[in-house]
Amino acid sequence: MTQNNTKSEAPHKQGETDKEENSVALQPGLYIVATPIGNIRDITLRALDALRSADLILAEDTRNSKKILIVYDINSSLLSYHEHNAEKRLPFVLKQLRSGKSVVLISDAGTPLISDPGFKLTRAALQNNIDVFPLPGASAVLAGLVKSGLPSDRFMFAGFLPSKSAARKTILKSFKLINATLIFFETGPRVLSCLEDMRDELGDRDVALVRELTKKYEDGIYGSFSDVINNVNEAQPRGEIVLLAGPPKTKQMWNKDDVLSALKIQLPELGLKKASNEISEASGWAKRDVYQMGLSLK
Repeated sequence: MTQNNTKSEAPHKQGETDKEENSVALQPGLYIVATPIGNIRDITLRALDALRSADLILAEDTRNSKKILIVYDINSSLLSYHEHNAEKRLPFVLKQLRSGKSVVLISDAGTPLISDPGFKLTRAALQNNIDVFPLPGASAVLAGLVKSGLPSDRFMFAGFLPSKSAARKTILKSFKLINATLIFFETGPRVLSCLEDMRDELGDRDVALVRELTKKYEDGIYGSFSDVINNVNEAQPRGEIVLLAGPPKTKQMWNKDDVLSALKIQLPELGLKKASNEISEASGWAKRDVYQMGLSLK
């Protein structure tokens, strides 16, 4: 007697995919999903689950995002969402979320909202009592930090600096007070002028220039500002660049003009108390003296 091991299965309809078999049920809400910054295998299992199961995927550039969806055989609905159409798309996306749909937001590479669109959508979702779920993964900011060899216990990400030197120097002056590793994104054609302005405004620091992270030609340049500038002068780096400057090496007592100049920059941004505390720590001046100078300026 032969044993029949055939399982009873409902027949597939013509054209039906196996998405249901591979998907994981998602709660309604907005999912902020990180995607690879270079190496296509740097994607998490949770990210793949979310992309397969989403009712809608919002992508900064659908042409670019389709590449990763094709590699992993994902057929979810895809809609463009970028800085130029975000305001127009927002009401439609919120309507989908309010109706109980699961919506995934991805950027061209890395973690959305980090120098990418999505902040206003996330805020609008929270204001409408819609759950927001971050799915962590690849990030050029953190990859650059751990490759740099610079202190990682305290750091600040500042995105892209202005393209004009005067505006760039104004911002860099305010960063001079921050006792932390500073992280920037930069492009090859602008990186030399940026490094020179950083050297002028930030003073002597350890620097790392890392580029093409997780890709075939990943590399890094390390040393002082002068070391890195000389290297860049010899061969302009190409590709996507993360530029990092370590915290100040030494604390030197500032003169009064330095303190007043710093207060003028920091007061509008931080307020008197916080500006006084930070400037006191950086300058070597007593907090009460810095505070009094701030009062005189106000």
